[in-house]
Amino acid sequence: MSPSVEPFNEVKYRALIDGLECSEINLCYVRRKFLRIDAEYYQKNNLILESIIEAEQGKTISSHNGKTDCSAFYPSITGYYSDDKNDIPFLRVNEIVNGLVVVSDKTVFLPEEVLKVNSKTIALAYPGDIIIAKGGNTLAKVGLVTNEYSVYATCRDVIILRTDKITDLNKFYLWAYLHSSFGQKMMWRSASQTGQPHLTLKSIDMIHVPEYCAVLQNAVERLYNQSVSLKQRSQKEYSSATELLEEVLNIPLISGGGVSVKNISESFRTTGRLDAEYYQEKYQIYESAVRSSTQGYTYIKDAFFSVKEKCLRDRSFYDYVEIGDIDIETGKATFNTINAEKLPENAKIMTKKGDVLVSTVRPNRGAVSVLEEDGLLVSGAFAVLRESGKYPKEVLQVVLRTTMYKDWLLRFNVGTSYPVIKNEDVLNIPIPLLEESAKQNIVSRVKEAVVLRRQSQQLLKYAKITVETAIEQGEEAALAWLNQRMGE
Repeated sequence: MSPSVEPFNEVKYRALIDGLECSEINLCYVRRKFLRIDAEYYQKNNLILESIIEAEQGKTISSHNGKTDCSAFYPSITGYYSDDKNDIPFLRVNEIVNGLVVVSDKTVFLPEEVLKVNSKTIALAYPGDIIIAKGGNTLAKVGLVTNEYSVYATCRDVIILRTDKITDLNKFYLWAYLHSSFGQKMMWRSASQTGQPHLTLKSIDMIHVPEYCAVLQNAVERLYNQSVSLKQRSQKEYSSATELLEEVLNIPLISGGGVSVKNISESFRTTGRLDAEYYQEKYQIYESAVRSSTQGYTYIKDAFFSVKEKCLRDRSFYDYVEIGDIDIETGKATFNTINAEKLPENAKIMTKKGDVLVSTVRPNRGAVSVLEEDGLLVSGAFAVLRESGKYPKEVLQVVLRTTMYKDWLLRFNVGTSYPVIKNEDVLNIPIPLLEESAKQNIVSRVKEAVVLRRQSQQLLKYAKITVETAIEQGEEAALAWLNQRMGE
């Protein structure tokens, strides 16, 4: 029989379709999906994901009375950026860190007057709201707005999901869902594909959210609150270590600029520097304070080894750390796993757990980290120091993150567009010796801060995994998993 008149064979047809990246979609289904006709939206994996999510009892964010908003076009406001924390923080994508909104030294602030003038174009977010990155490589990054400030301004690159009027959903559970692997995939699927993928308000409104019992949703809220509490305790421990060190050092207060007169013999001929900034009087005061420490002083080069082990690039992938991967708030270094062929040219030095990274680019930011993982590849823009046993690495980290040392390191700036110093300048800077009791006290507090921070981050992971387990195995299995982890 000719193939053209052969009777339709459903089994054979399905076998052919199953072997292709091909989906057969009814027009009525397309109409329900606000007329999405791009093929990527209907890939098999996306349809399977949708069937898994929509098999769970629930409804869309919009049906739960969630309201989306975002900033519209506004004139350039960069001239109004400030670091005055009495102003209103301006949230950009970089403020979204591991599911939270984090105000750091990179955050800029805007005067209230600027927001009043642009009240129709700059949208405001409030504690409990969720912000979502619209597009680019950061698309779908989710952050829960904390109560650190009573109000936040937002840039055009984020969507605000207002949670104050949401019904039948705990806002912390909703945040954990959107931050989970399922929520992330749903948002990536719903992104518009014109040019660069981007999220729209409607694409967020239409996301289906599974509804689980109050016990599970409230458990996620408790995880979040416990995580915040641990984070605050961690910050307090680290701050107390810094305060103890500053008390021991008796760091002087610097006021005014002053004039410093230097002979050629004690300036250029000795240092090779002619720039006036290098000879500011405050640097002499800093150095005098350290040299007059009760227990004496030493130099970093005499207490730490300078690590210069070059990467051979003989592996397929490396866990790589660059300047932006240092959390200025906590001193924690994160890494990205990168194909060896795509590593930047400046990816140079192999490290060990416990090594100290000191950023030589913009050193006044205090990007100083004690590595918590082994075998990381780091940028050549770090001075890498390894403990010799003469000086605790935890104390060095606290020393270099004090206000005095961050300012002091700027003395050695050789950059033009932004501050850059040399490794030798880090190695040659003096550091104070401490009494054994003070030294151990600082080490103890820093270590406790690290433990508390890890516990805080672990609880946030538990929140995500609890939601994912509920979707995959049911809410009873999710609660059983969580109870087991919290009982450990």
